[in-house]
Amino acid sequence: MPKIRVAILTVSDTASQDPSTDQSGPAIAHIFTEHGHECTTTAIVPDDEPRIRDIVKTWSEEGVADLIITTGGTGFGVRDRTPEAISPLIERQAPGIVHLLLASSLQKTPFAALSRPVAGTIRNTLVVTLPGSVKAVEENTTALLSGGVAAHAVDLIKGGSGHLIHAALAEGIISSVSSDSECSSVSPPTPAETQLHHHHHFHHHRHHQHGDISHSSPQPRTVLSHDPSGPVSARHRISPYPLHSLEYALGKILTEVLPLPEKELPVTSALSGYILAEDVFAPNDAPRTATTNVDGYAVRSTDPPGIYKVLTSHTLPAGQPVPPGHVYRINTGAPLPPGTDAVLMVEDTRLHSTSFSSNPLEADQEENEVDCLAQLDPGENVRTPGSDAKEGDLVLEKGTVLHAHGGEIGTLAFVGRKTVQVYKKPIVAILSTGNELVDLQGTEQTLSAGEERQQGKDGWSGIWDVNRPSLRAALEGLGYTVLDLGIVPDDLQCHITALRRGLADADIVLTTGGTSMGASDLLKPVIERHLDGTIHFGRVKMKPGKPTTFATVPSDKVEGGIPVFALPGNPASALVTFHVFVVPALRRLGGWPVGRCHLPRVRVKIHHPMTLDPRVEFHRVIIRAEQDGLKAYSTGGQRSSRVASLAGANGLVSLPVLTEGGPKVLEAGEYADAIVIGELHAKY
Repeated sequence: MPKIRVAILTVSDTASQDPSTDQSGPAIAHIFTEHGHECTTTAIVPDDEPRIRDIVKTWSEEGVADLIITTGGTGFGVRDRTPEAISPLIERQAPGIVHLLLASSLQKTPFAALSRPVAGTIRNTLVVTLPGSVKAVEENTTALLSGGVAAHAVDLIKGGSGHLIHAALAEGIISSVSSDSECSSVSPPTPAETQLHHHHHFHHHRHHQHGDISHSSPQPRTVLSHDPSGPVSARHRISPYPLHSLEYALGKILTEVLPLPEKELPVTSALSGYILAEDVFAPNDAPRTATTNVDGYAVRSTDPPGIYKVLTSHTLPAGQPVPPGHVYRINTGAPLPPGTDAVLMVEDTRLHSTSFSSNPLEADQEENEVDCLAQLDPGENVRTPGSDAKEGDLVLEKGTVLHAHGGEIGTLAFVGRKTVQVYKKPIVAILSTGNELVDLQGTEQTLSAGEERQQGKDGWSGIWDVNRPSLRAALEGLGYTVLDLGIVPDDLQCHITALRRGLADADIVLTTGGTSMGASDLLKPVIERHLDGTIHFGRVKMKPGKPTTFATVPSDKVEGGIPVFALPGNPASALVTFHVFVVPALRRLGGWPVGRCHLPRVRVKIHHPMTLDPRVEFHRVIIRAEQDGLKAYSTGGQRSSRVASLAGANGLVSLPVLTEGGPKVLEAGEYADAIVIGELHAKY
């Protein structure tokens, strides 16, 4: 009996914001892999009914797993909606599995009666919902594996006869379910062990030495790429990589990519774009003493209107009180001298007399007396001690973005922070692949196999490399340092050399081209076969950008490995997938909170009709803020090679998927969501 392919969906508002808090999903994966099964994919979603339903439906339709297990959202809490999300999808109910789960949990606690599990099949996939606690999922997962229940169910769902399980039961290899709690806790043999034992039965070797059978946990990756050293005729004709939904791909990126280490930097304007890696507290009251909000004269609130002599910082020693009959000239932000409790604005005074100044740095004529025209209340125009921040107040939270507009950096300076802990910004390595490419400036680092590119000669059919200049502009505009590795020819060793350099010197690698089904498309084979990388997705159900690939390569310098994005070679596809996939990864590497990694989405009214596609399509548009709201204007032809469709574009309209019996066009005047990739235009 083959091992079970398991997909695990964690449903949690908390874990969707911070994947490190998810303990139940990894616990399920650990138990299944320990029993010789394979965890093919994982994802985390908030307690949102449509999103839960969409990802389970997509996984079932794409056949990414034999068994889908969800954890979380099965109780009676207000946000617990997993049963409501899954139940409409179930084609054949599995009440026996539900009873098994409840019975195993009720042996431990009566509160299990408040759980609402769902189990059944969607197409050829078994779906089971589990609670969210680690203890509960361990109990329920063990129950599913006891006696080979899950394996037997999967075998039958996929059209098997179950003869291996029945033979194992007959031989006593797998025990029948017992009321003895000790028996129910014994781990059953793996399907591989069952097959081996059944094989021995038919050859009359009844020694049953299971202790001699060793099992290694499945590797966290599967090499699906073709062998680039083999003949062209041996390459894949159909992609072996599952076609994943856009939501799955986006979730996988934020699950796999982890923030870079922290570092301490001085508080200067260069902090713009960094993310705080610590909470910042006020070290003392701000202001420390009473200070003025305005330019004017510090006065006693008890003094009536009248003529008063003027003192300044040159005529009143620091710390000395203002004597009766005098006022003290003061500028905004300065502390009030002793004896005063209000500040009269300049506009509420008249000059009465002048005198020659004794200060050589001041003009000859100095204010001698002023006529105060108003009497003030105590504290008028005064900032009291601690009115802006009390000692110990949290003024900036960990995870705060230090924006270029200056407010956060100003706050750090306001509380006197000279240095601060931030997350490191990723260094980005970029390269283009393909023998047909020519560098516009003629400065590419070819890392070549010896073939010199010729430009401008008869018969040359090369094309300019558009992707590196455009991606570099986008990256540097976002504040990232770029390592340009040039154009890499279609040669295996050149690919390996270039990628290894990028992995050594950068924190994330972006490539363009070489991701499809051509004989010279080498990115996936190099990642899997030569860099020991894991390809998390190799195709996405979107337009443009279907062959977009996301992988991680093990590294000592980055937890979770270095992300590698192999983007399509068509220029428009490369830029669209950069904004959709790479920007969230860059932000996550730089310490952005998970909930803020994606570019913002807005609701727009489209100005031109847009044809729908069976895939999610991102239509390049110019978004303008007009008097009646946001409007999106198409940039014209949307062919994936037409990079001009992104000239001036500041948004990507996410078109709804074409459905059977549904509209084929989103008409002008209708609304859609759009990703904002640039500054919005104003039109009034």
